[in-house]
Amino acid sequence: MRKPLLAALALALVVLAAGPPAWGAGQDFGTYLREALAATGLPGMSAVVTRGDRIVHATGLGHESTGRAVTADTPMRVASLSKSVTAATVMTLVDEGRVVLDQPVVSYLPEFRLADQRAATVTVRHLLNQTSGLSDRTLDIRATQRAADLTGYVAALRDGGLAAEPGTHWEYCNVNFDVAARLVEVVDGRPFADAVRERIFEPLGMTASSVGARPADGYNSIYGAWVSRGELPGFRDGGGGGVVTTAADMGRWLISQTGQGPRILTPESLATLHRPWPGGDYAMGWGVQEVDGRELLMHSGNLFTYTAVQAFDPASGSGFAVLLNSASLYEDNYDIMRGLAAIADGRQPETPGGGRQLTELALGLRKSPRRSPRICCAGRRSPRGR
Repeated sequence: MRKPLLAALALALVVLAAGPPAWGAGQDFGTYLREALAATGLPGMSAVVTRGDRIVHATGLGHESTGRAVTADTPMRVASLSKSVTAATVMTLVDEGRVVLDQPVVSYLPEFRLADQRAATVTVRHLLNQTSGLSDRTLDIRATQRAADLTGYVAALRDGGLAAEPGTHWEYCNVNFDVAARLVEVVDGRPFADAVRERIFEPLGMTASSVGARPADGYNSIYGAWVSRGELPGFRDGGGGGVVTTAADMGRWLISQTGQGPRILTPESLATLHRPWPGGDYAMGWGVQEVDGRELLMHSGNLFTYTAVQAFDPASGSGFAVLLNSASLYEDNYDIMRGLAAIADGRQPETPGGGRQLTELALGLRKSPRRSPRICCAGRRSPRGR
């Protein structure tokens, strides 16, 4: 009896000495991403995983429509992930004392006039929380699409109204962030793209990122085949969806959002950026969602030919982003991101099985003169901030 007991004690000591599994133990990120690409049949993807102040894994797989291989440095549109960048740009002005969140937008942007008198009470915070009352249902979106720049965009809102009293109702509307982008131009004194570059991208070392760049055409899945196409007419490179970036640069962005690396915001402003509006789960360009038992700040984005998702865990300091050069209606990038998070937790990920989403919706938008393109993502598991 004594020898088996000693052996058992020795084994227990070995287990205790080994401690908990290392972060990301088990299947490696690269193997999982290769399996995910094969399972989904996606033409190309890039992804990044961060932990603390480090990029743990960044890679690209598949190909662009030009035939080039996708890498961690391949430029891709990230659609509504741009909203968090726009919000952070506004918050840099808050830190400088040049903008106050609870001041009316019109005090900084006198041209922000609607037919609805309540628009005068819309604050900067309302824009970033998407509680302004601005709505596609009450605005002339087609008129904004014809505008040559953000000045014309805001002017095109003048005959519209609000769908709700400012600050009382949450509704996803891209107009909020394009108005915020114009506010940045007026207060900062530079074009929006230049302000974002100098306030966000350059300090973080995001040298491959910009607003308004032209990456390679992405893809749609049409009756089971991937077809390369251009973006929808009327797409705007503004505050709601104009950022073009890479997986490697997204890693630098996610690190900054966890409070690590170069600082672009005060801790107070960073916390404000991530704090949901009272009674809701949408912060400022970020939505709060529980994923497999962990509470993440995340946001998705979907264009006609590109899809993306970003997420980070404030508790662990880990971050994830998946960029696709195809329109997958949110399912694939969400599932792949979830798999990366599982590996980071030392769990076995599920292999995505969606693949080749049929894009009849997107085709219908392109054919119909009465429908406007959406640069938000409407997925079944998407957080309220899409």
